Amino acid sequence: MTDSEGAPESNRDPSWRELLRELEVTPSKALGQNFLHDRKIVRRIVDVAGVDRETDVFEIGPGLGILTRELVASARSVTAVELDRRLATRLQGYFGDSARIIEGDILEVDLEAIAPERPYTVVANLPYSIATAAIQRLLEAETPPERMIVMVQREVAQRMVARPPEMSILAVAVQFYASARIQFRIGSGAFIPKPRVESTVIRLDIHPELPLDQKHHRGFFAIVRAGFSQRRKRIDNAISAGLGLQKSLIAERLQAAGIEPSRRAETLDVPDWIRLFHHLKDSVDG
Repeated sequence: MTDSEGAPESNRDPSWRELLRELEVTPSKALGQNFLHDRKIVRRIVDVAGVDRETDVFEIGPGLGILTRELVASARSVTAVELDRRLATRLQGYFGDSARIIEGDILEVDLEAIAPERPYTVVANLPYSIATAAIQRLLEAETPPERMIVMVQREVAQRMVARPPEMSILAVAVQFYASARIQFRIGSGAFIPKPRVESTVIRLDIHPELPLDQKHHRGFFAIVRAGFSQRRKRIDNAISAGLGLQKSLIAERLQAAGIEPSRRAETLDVPDWIRLFHHLKDSVDG
C-alpha cells in the first residue's frame, strides 16, 4: 500500500532486520551484496544528490529498498535496477506504483529503454567488482545522466578524483566526462554484512558539453590507453609502442602540444591529453 505521497504506508520505517525477514532474503556473497541500512547515511546521500520533486532518479542496486524508500518520498520518479530476482520481485510488490523496479544487470540492460526520458540523476550503491565498468557505461551512454551519486570503494573514489602526478586511465575517463568530487566516507558498520573495505560517496556532475565530439572519443581514448600501457615509462615510448607509430613522430607531436616527451602518463591531466589528441588525431581517427 502507498500513502498520498506515493511512498509505502507505515507508521515507522522498518528496521533492516525486519526488511530481511519481510523480503525473505539473505545477502548473496556471489552477487557482492552489502546492504546499506544506516538511515542517517541514506538521508545524507539524498541531500548530496539534490533530490527534490523535480528530480527523476535512476537507482542501481536498491538492495533492501531503504534508500529507495527515501528517494520515493523525495523525488518525482524512481526507476531502480536490481540484479537479484528475489529482491526485484519483492521490492516491486512492496513499492507498487510508487517506484519502477527492473530486474537486470546494469552492465547489460538497455539503458536507453529503461532510463527516464527527462534529464535524470543516478544514485547507486555499486558492488565493488563492477563499479568502474558501471560508471563507464553510464558516462558513455547515448543519453547520460545529469549527475551521478555513487558509493564505491574508497580507493576507487580517490583514483577518480586524482590529479597529476597520480592520474590513471580511470581518472582521465571520469574527468573527461564529468566533474568529480568526493562527498563523504561511509564506515563498514553502515552495511549488512560489513564489507572489509571503506566506502566513499562521490558525486559526478556530467559536463553539459564534452571537450570532443563523439566521433573523436574512440581515437582520444586509444591515445590515452597507449600512454598508460607502460606505466612509469616515458610517454613518447609508451605511445609509440601502443599505437605502433615512430617514436620520432610521437616526440614531435608531444612537443607541438607543449608536453615534454620524457614525462610520464600519470603527470598529464585531461587538457594535456586533449591537446595531444589534436596533434595526433590524423593518426588515430577513422
